[in-house]
Amino acid sequence: MIRLHQAAFSYRDAEPVLAGVDLEIAPGLTLLLGPNGCGKSTLLKLAAGIERPDSGRIEIDGHDLWTDEVAARRGLAYVPEQPDLTPYATVREVLDLVCRLRGEPREQGREALERVGLGKLSHRSVRELSMGQRRRAVLAAALVGTPRNALLDEPLEAMDRGAREDLLAWTDRLVAAGAAVVVVSHEIEPFAPRATRAISVRDGRCVDAGPLPSDPAERLALLDRMARGEAPDLEVRFAP
Repeated sequence: MIRLHQAAFSYRDAEPVLAGVDLEIAPGLTLLLGPNGCGKSTLLKLAAGIERPDSGRIEIDGHDLWTDEVAARRGLAYVPEQPDLTPYATVREVLDLVCRLRGEPREQGREALERVGLGKLSHRSVRELSMGQRRRAVLAAALVGTPRNALLDEPLEAMDRGAREDLLAWTDRLVAAGAAVVVVSHEIEPFAPRATRAISVRDGRCVDAGPLPSDPAERLALLDRMARGEAPDLEVRFAP
């Protein structure tokens, strides 16, 4: 469970990105939609503890992300849009660190690298990897342990067909296990049938789409309008 309580954030004082967001994300797959620059990635960064809110608080499974950080982060996985990793560390060293932070044996890191196809490249430094390989390394880090909450920002970008299928299968397993999965993606088609909820970000607030249509075509049409920032027939419900 992920909760944002009156969370506000701005990069510049006069330009708030998020304004007093109250949001509760329960188990299931939640799509976070809206045009570029609306605040989707910023909201994920707040929920992941990458950015600190100017006001309000963030809770992960009841633990405050900034005052009870270790407990809050233990069950949290974050796959950012830009795979920023320590450039001079080896892939193996990065995964070893993740295992230590999550209290998992190092062997889990080795297994995660094998699952994403980087087992034979674990000795390489991050700067020696292609962009696609870096994204797979970030995904491997997310695979360590069994996250109860996963935040995925453009997770399919730069992924080949096999890696995309593996990632989608992983999200299916997480949801089946009762995890809360939040996805930001320009490619909504693979996630549309999997989504249990859709939220758009508008003017610093979060708007819940309500029950999603069961008809695949209607569902995709609604999600597409939300992704474009266009939902004229959508009853506005500020997300609880």
